[in-house]
Amino acid sequence: MREIFAGLPWWVKWVAVPVIALVVFGGVIANVVGFVIGLLFKVLVFVALVGGLIYVVRKFTTSSSSRGDW
Repeated sequence: MREIFAGLPWWVKWVAVPVIALVVFGGVIANVVGFVIGLLFKVLVFVALVGGLIYVVRKFTTSSSSRGDW
């Protein structure tokens, strides 16, 4: 493989081959990036909801326990 690329001009190695790879695999790359971004967004929403639930539960349990002390 190195012998094939050794005889080619620099612009073929560094411009044409990456452009062809992006054209051929661009849809796959876009799908993977979209999946990762969607997954990170879902994880962020999950963390926010769990954090909100913990906050609400602690707020109500501390207020109800302080009423029980009376």
